[in-house]
Amino acid sequence: MHLFCRCRFPKQLSLVKNQTSAFLIFYARSNSATSALSVSFQRTYSTTVKMTDSMKQSLVAIAQMTATSDKAENFAITKKQIQEASTLGAKVIFLPEACDYIAESHAQSLELAENIDGPLIKSYCKLAVQNHIWISIGGFHNRCSLGSKMYNTHLVIDSDGKIAGRYDKTHLFDVEIPEKKIKLKESDYIEKGGSVALLVESPVGKIGLGICYDVRFPEFSLSLAHMGADIITYPSAFTVATGLAHWETLLRARAIETQCYVVAAAQTGIHNSKRSSYGHAMVIDPWGTVIAQCREGTSLALAMIDLEYLNKVRREMPVFTHRRHEIYHQPTCVSPSLPLSLPEEDAVFVFGQVTVRGWAVFYQSRHSVAFVNRKCVVPGHVLVIPLKPSKRIPDMKADELADLFLTSQRVQRGMELFHGVSSSNVDIQDGPDAGQSIQHVHVHILPRRPNDFKENDQVYVELKNHDKGPKIDWREEDDMRKEAAELRNFFKALM
Repeated sequence: MHLFCRCRFPKQLSLVKNQTSAFLIFYARSNSATSALSVSFQRTYSTTVKMTDSMKQSLVAIAQMTATSDKAENFAITKKQIQEASTLGAKVIFLPEACDYIAESHAQSLELAENIDGPLIKSYCKLAVQNHIWISIGGFHNRCSLGSKMYNTHLVIDSDGKIAGRYDKTHLFDVEIPEKKIKLKESDYIEKGGSVALLVESPVGKIGLGICYDVRFPEFSLSLAHMGADIITYPSAFTVATGLAHWETLLRARAIETQCYVVAAAQTGIHNSKRSSYGHAMVIDPWGTVIAQCREGTSLALAMIDLEYLNKVRREMPVFTHRRHEIYHQPTCVSPSLPLSLPEEDAVFVFGQVTVRGWAVFYQSRHSVAFVNRKCVVPGHVLVIPLKPSKRIPDMKADELADLFLTSQRVQRGMELFHGVSSSNVDIQDGPDAGQSIQHVHVHILPRRPNDFKENDQVYVELKNHDKGPKIDWREEDDMRKEAAELRNFFKALM
């Protein structure tokens, strides 16, 4: 592995020359956020860095590659990079956008696409477990229900092989510059995502997920920063023309304005006769310094994520406390994690004075779960609750509340499709005087049918009394298990 980089080293790191296995580790830390030793290394000899165990806990790897339409070859390349990153001690490896393939035509791209449950993602999940490493799949062609389009999906897989985060690219690259022979219209074959994803809590910090063109939108990165991001990722396949003009400038700007680490894995080189990418995968610290960068060709670079340094930058340049929220709009869009993994059947969730078993859950996001009901007012009456016990809505944090309501929206939409209806009651009884019997915030979702009550408002009376009294006709567990299994399969298919 060969690299050329600008980097900063703390005094306790010692460089050892003339080693046969070459790699550089870049560590962003200085005595002052405004002063740092800048050192340029040219590749004249092999270099290694001695690290302490505590330093290894915050090591990340960024990958650079030249993907083609050969999926097997692309996977072999990333597999080798993942294994190498793990051997070097990285806790997370970031792969570029389109690491699964770059096709030669839209038709071929659709033909090669898989969904999240396909063999490719399963193979990456196995690699994560085998190599004890988190993997950011910076963008894969995710087949969706729209037969003519796909999602450009960024997944994060944890070291247990479970999907810890998902983001569907929201800003699509539609650009035509005839004089530079550039014509890319992503919207022709990619379905745009609907919102910013929740942060992924990883061993190296809280990661905000972006993809490529998202880097041109500061509102996007500021949304992630306000959610508490330590690291923002922009896995990319930048064109050569736009990369030469803007790549490093944009990445450094996003790091400076958010005071986050910016990690940008990248495609590089000639993919086919129609497509080339700029490369220059890099990591930038919260002060805007490039601390790691891959050289030309398929390569890997390592960087240290120093959260103490990040907090120091924010203390010494407290721009977030100086913001005038009252005079300009504050980006706040967030989305729940998709139900990419569900709890084991014997899992137990606290629900006020009672508990919910894992088999009853059919949808789970980062902060919320949806489950079938023991006593339904109407068929399909289900509940959504925050995972963190909260008696009332005012007790919840902003990200938990956003997740609860957006999860409820998705569950409502799914339940209406499942039952073939177009109306629902969505109700929260917040406090005992409002009819709340379980001391835990919960959202009732009731799919409605024509004339299911003689008087429409009777539903509220039934909702108030359905689980109260000495003789309640609770549902049988077998019936609930059957409904939960059907809903699990249905919601899985929706994704």
